[in-house]
Amino acid sequence: MADWNQRLYTYILDNTTKITDEWLALRDNTSDSVYSIDAGSEAEQTLRKQNKMTNHTVASSLLGDEGNFEQNKIEWAHLVAESRVASNTPFPDVIDALSRVRKVFGWQIERFVNEQEETIPTEVILKWGETIHLAFDELNIAFTRTYAELMNTRLSAQQSLIDELGAPIIKLNDTIGVLPVIGEIDTFRARKIAEVVPNKCMEEEITRLFIDLSGVSVIDTMVANQIFQVTQVLNLLGIEVTFTGIRPEIAQTSVQLGLDFSKMTTFSSLQQALRKERYVLTEAE
Repeated sequence: MADWNQRLYTYILDNTTKITDEWLALRDNTSDSVYSIDAGSEAEQTLRKQNKMTNHTVASSLLGDEGNFEQNKIEWAHLVAESRVASNTPFPDVIDALSRVRKVFGWQIERFVNEQEETIPTEVILKWGETIHLAFDELNIAFTRTYAELMNTRLSAQQSLIDELGAPIIKLNDTIGVLPVIGEIDTFRARKIAEVVPNKCMEEEITRLFIDLSGVSVIDTMVANQIFQVTQVLNLLGIEVTFTGIRPEIAQTSVQLGLDFSKMTTFSSLQQALRKERYVLTEAE
């Protein structure tokens, strides 16, 4: 059986270009997909290169331990998953494309059997089908795991960027910064501000922070309470907080909550605060 396995392995590698051509011929017009027939020459070259690796990986399963299928599978999964994540290719598109490769492999095995002058034992052919299908199943599993890991990493990085952009601290000098809060603040965003701002201030060695709320038109009681709490955290860290641009409705909400802003420095606008406390600008020079 090992001899027949070696023959089929060699046959597949010798015909890998043909396998790729037949696989690419099965493409259709899938909008915005690397697998679309009109995706362009660059996408096609990428698919050809990666399909060659797919063919080699699946074929290596025929050789048992000597084929090093497990290592080939891991390398294939990382290469393809990284490529598909980078091209924003939906997960189902990849699984569908892999199923088409499986179909073409079946055609190749059938051709190989028909081209042989010797009669291949039935048990050998059945074993090939089992081995090849298992190899494709394992590729599916390996790709799924790697794709999910990469997507989670990407989403976490994007969320971290979103969190930071939602609470950007602009430094006026080495120790003084401005936090302009713009747009709607819901409970989730307020919680993120509470998580990001203290750490950011410590990283940037900020000792005084102007929190400008002029870009916020609506604020509910829960958010107002969280903003007050983050102010207390900053004070405990030795960071002096000044609020600017507090709208009347926000001030009213704070009063209704019983939040005591009387001990905090406030100004009607950031411009007014910077004009009045000129040393801020002087130190920035």
